[in-house]
Amino acid sequence: MHIHILGICGTFMGGLAALAREAGHKVTGCDANVYPPMSDQLEALEIELISGFGADQLSLKPDLFVIGNVVTRGEKFPLMEAILDAGLPYTSGPQFLAEHVLQGRHVLAVAGTHGKTSTTSMLAWILEHAGLKPGFLVGGVPQNFGVSARLGEGASFVIEADEYDTAFFDKRSKFVHYRPRTAVLNNLEFDHADIFADLAAIETQFHHLVRTVPASGRIVVNAREEALQRVLSRGCWSDVQRFGARKEESGTLRARGEPQAFDVLRGSLKVARVEWSLYGEHNQLNALAAIAAAEHVGVTPEQSAAALAEFKNVRRRMELRGEVAGIKVYDDFAHHPTAIRTTVNGLRRRIAPAERILAIFEPRSNTMKLGAMKAQLPWALEEADQSFCNQLGLDWDAKEALAPLGAQAHVRADVDALVAAVVKLAKPGDHLLCMSNGGFGGIHDKLLAALAKR
Repeated sequence: MHIHILGICGTFMGGLAALAREAGHKVTGCDANVYPPMSDQLEALEIELISGFGADQLSLKPDLFVIGNVVTRGEKFPLMEAILDAGLPYTSGPQFLAEHVLQGRHVLAVAGTHGKTSTTSMLAWILEHAGLKPGFLVGGVPQNFGVSARLGEGASFVIEADEYDTAFFDKRSKFVHYRPRTAVLNNLEFDHADIFADLAAIETQFHHLVRTVPASGRIVVNAREEALQRVLSRGCWSDVQRFGARKEESGTLRARGEPQAFDVLRGSLKVARVEWSLYGEHNQLNALAAIAAAEHVGVTPEQSAAALAEFKNVRRRMELRGEVAGIKVYDDFAHHPTAIRTTVNGLRRRIAPAERILAIFEPRSNTMKLGAMKAQLPWALEEADQSFCNQLGLDWDAKEALAPLGAQAHVRADVDALVAAVVKLAKPGDHLLCMSNGGFGGIHDKLLAALAKR
């Protein structure tokens, strides 16, 4: 059939578009903001993109409209109003996925506040390396595959399972549609302040996910997370595999050693050793989660470790965008304070102690725009030598929020002013770490160009 996707350039909807195209459907779509990597992927698939949400797109006469959760009621989305007025068929992205892609598959869903994209990519690569030819949908572009989604040939389908709501007409979390047989609960913190009142509200959604896992299924859960223990205490009907315990615990997978080279232990027994290119304790925990989930579909920890040795992280995860005069510019998706802190820490552990980190970030997520976590930003950035914040689009005072960092904090009104401030202070040997869950106004290329002109 012909489907027309509203909000096609989001990472989830763009991946869904790729799956629908591979399944033989005609796919078109529209969106307001277009930027890599998803725009590049859609262009490569020759999927027609239309700018904006004009009502004239009804003339395409698709069989079904698939509505992204960026779409709301009202004058900003005249196409949606026209669809409703005409009584035309529409559905959400997760619902389309459940009915047309996931039906009959062994779904492995990766949920959590942080690390979903990396862990999903690791798990998909482990299954691929083991010859299982999985399908997958990742909220980014895993470099081992070069695409964010594919149908696959095997029984397994690996999906990044987001707790954000489904659509304006379905306020359940996306992941309740997926009905996994293997569910990874990686971690759980407060986020999405625009739709959740508090952490307890998110815990309720996670328990809805737990309720959908069959008795023959498996829940892979981070042993360090109190919030996840509360989720499971509300009821659990499946096998539970814990990971990440700080000390020996019977049956639990844990790590011994540095994040880039560590033994995997089950209780006191060594079952594998991982030596790979990733740094940071968060990636070590992500690896344990992926190993535990892969084991549920028959992949041994040793096989998983061999796959991880060849794993290349997702684009926009500490991705080196370029180097000028000994100054390196990185791109990272971190946007929650905890993710910012772990990203800075991961880079700090990689580089020589004398080398400086200049952290450059924009509070772009809905949670950060609301200022719900502004008080945590100094804690998130304390390992950086200098921090630069984009004030554009914020209703709260970033300079006041970052005041505990003193002279190490710099706030500017827009991206161009931010670039000028960074270039003025940057010197050879520095690492410029740009963090945002959006395009950040092309800051990476602007920094490289400005540094080249000095």
